[in-house]
Amino acid sequence: MRKVGYFLFSLALGAANIGALRAADEMIPLSFSVELMDKSVDPRVDFAKYAWGAWAAQTEIPADKSRWGAGDMLGQNNWTRIRGLLEDTAANPGAAGTHRQKVGDFFASAMDTKAIDAAGLKPLQPELDRIEAIKNVDDLVRSVAEAHVRVGSPLFNGSVYADLKDNTVIRFYLSQGGLSLPTRDYYFDEKHAKARSGFLEHVAKMLALAGAEAAAAKQQAEIVLALETRLAEVSKTPTELRDPLANYHKFTVDEAAAGMAGFPLPLYLREALVPANQRELIVQQPKFFARVGELLKSEPLATWKIYLRYHALKDAAIYLATPFEEEQFRFFSKELNGVPQPEPRWQRVAKRLDPQIGYAISELYVAKYFPPNVKARLDAMLALMKDVLRDRIKGLEWMSEPTKQKALEKLGTFRVMVGASPKWRDYSALNISRGNYYANVRAAAEFETRRQIAKFGKPFDRDEWLLTPHQVNAYNQPSANQLVFLAGILQPPYFDAAMDDAVNFGGICAVIGHEITHGFDDKGRLYDAKGNLAEWWTKDDAAAFTERAQKLVQQYNRYFALPGLAINGQLTLGENIADLGGVSIAYEALERSLRGTERKPIDGFTPEQRFFLSWAQVWRTRTREDRLKTLLQTDVHSPGEFRAFAPLVNLPQFFEAFGIKEGDPMWRAPELRAKIW
Repeated sequence: MRKVGYFLFSLALGAANIGALRAADEMIPLSFSVELMDKSVDPRVDFAKYAWGAWAAQTEIPADKSRWGAGDMLGQNNWTRIRGLLEDTAANPGAAGTHRQKVGDFFASAMDTKAIDAAGLKPLQPELDRIEAIKNVDDLVRSVAEAHVRVGSPLFNGSVYADLKDNTVIRFYLSQGGLSLPTRDYYFDEKHAKARSGFLEHVAKMLALAGAEAAAAKQQAEIVLALETRLAEVSKTPTELRDPLANYHKFTVDEAAAGMAGFPLPLYLREALVPANQRELIVQQPKFFARVGELLKSEPLATWKIYLRYHALKDAAIYLATPFEEEQFRFFSKELNGVPQPEPRWQRVAKRLDPQIGYAISELYVAKYFPPNVKARLDAMLALMKDVLRDRIKGLEWMSEPTKQKALEKLGTFRVMVGASPKWRDYSALNISRGNYYANVRAAAEFETRRQIAKFGKPFDRDEWLLTPHQVNAYNQPSANQLVFLAGILQPPYFDAAMDDAVNFGGICAVIGHEITHGFDDKGRLYDAKGNLAEWWTKDDAAAFTERAQKLVQQYNRYFALPGLAINGQLTLGENIADLGGVSIAYEALERSLRGTERKPIDGFTPEQRFFLSWAQVWRTRTREDRLKTLLQTDVHSPGEFRAFAPLVNLPQFFEAFGIKEGDPMWRAPELRAKIW
């Protein structure tokens, strides 16, 4: 069953030292450094290149990565640490039934490529046989539900989360899905014709690997693409999916079923383990599900069997024998994203275990690598950041007093969580053995589905984390008024206890400000102090906000990441608002912290200059062209290359710090600058 990541707003740091790439098991030094700079570049002309041009000139993207930047490198360090933990637990799993045993045996089963290759398609064969045995629509829907409970997401997605308008109640959500290509536009836009052709070849190869004759496999690939295209016709774009109000439609089960005539909704809910007493649910895209119902009536069962067979193969490929995994990589990573070679087996496996049993892995990681004293220092920074935003809200000239009071009330409800979750997941009911890797994957997936289903009838757990603590990220979960800063990010270059305040304020404090601002971006502002979608803004205040936000839309729309391919300012608006708010609030917090102190230059740079350089270095990034093309259409975050400088050109303090004047390429006229929070 789909995880609920789309109910949070994350920093999404994916992201070598200068010189040759290091060995896979060697830690990459990541502290802020003037050695990363290209001082031959004028900061008034190209600030990103000035801040990290030497790094960019001497760094290559590793052959197994689509992007390489500060977040990717820190993530690589964390995965290296996790590799050591996984190998140690596999060698010394401990007592049966313990989390250590489950982690060790799961990893060992995933690394046993000899057994996996010998099994071939056998682990998936029971599911393929069930698909082949489908005799009617009810059987088809049972097959879809079976995949949703265990491994796979054919046709659409189901998830469990609090009602966005009343988070005292847990609801079941139905959302669009069923597509293999990145977005709906890949099915229609001429510029994606090559991807469609490649997809046909990929589907045919996967079906042929599963036993189909070559000619039949090609015909079946056409059927899969045609059916997915019909689904794509009524699928929303990534930009449209960002609007939580437009994607919220609460119905009774009977009302929802009537809106998707042809789809036996009650049967699906029962087979997906949703309790019978759940009489209301959220259908996020009703038009999509109306089309699903139509297609179930109009398309022959033979078509659906081919579609489900391919999706079963696609969803299981990374857990199966080498030919299936290699073909999956060839199309989705190499052809679509330009990645020359796969990551080493241990790293692929570690990332796959994350959604399966990741919190048990994080327990081991946090115990060994997260120093508890980090939290105290972060808490002090956070208090200062909230004070700055509180004062700013009080002084806003464009917001009325009633809305200000509600905004301040909301700010006061933010709950900050640092490092690790206050309560770990209990995996005692999950059985894992060293035998069958795919059986372990299915068991873990069903365990997670049942854990989600068990939430019905219980209060919304505002303490639950939605990302594993070892990830390099931070996020805002608006329904829980929760700001989370994961253990994985609380280290250089984001937080470095050995560095001066200016560097840390430009790093981790700007991250803190980013997540706080998410509570007041174009999506986050729609949630009230209780974490519910509600109209708490006056019309005039909402219009004033939109007018200011539109300046960011226009600004980013003019940035071309590749020839002819600009950033989508509307798709990335929430993250751009959060970047602007984060760096602006962090700068003021730094200034407050420096009051009454002697401001000595370090390495020839003032605290203000080091602040902006630190921000830019956090976003140093190199991205493969094919991957960048995909991200520009799917990612709500602007490319790191632009995040390094784009928020800064809205701040007069940035211009002052580096002597940027009208006429300089980095200059942005005052009337064009966005100032929201």
